[in-house]
Amino acid sequence: MQKTTSSMHNTIFLSLLRDCRESMRLRQADLAMRLGRGQATVSKVERGERRLDVIELRAWLGALEVDFLTFMSELDKRLRPLPVVDPIFLAKRSRRRQS
Repeated sequence: MQKTTSSMHNTIFLSLLRDCRESMRLRQADLAMRLGRGQATVSKVERGERRLDVIELRAWLGALEVDFLTFMSELDKRLRPLPVVDPIFLAKRSRRRQS
């Protein structure tokens, strides 16, 4: 079974997050220092191995000096061409009905 972290939606989210860091000309280690975390944590998040909840995302964006609502608006703009419901979720739901 595929994980939601491998979905196109998540790929776009992670790309935007990385774009924000790179536009500030910060290395992963620089962002990690701002967050009080290790560089490995930043790497894992950007690779999709570790997820951020909404509170962590807000702190992450604060460390990048990016407004939360501006980020979400840009994310929405990038996701708009995709189906609202990621097909990965539909596959899970249809499997449950067959059981």
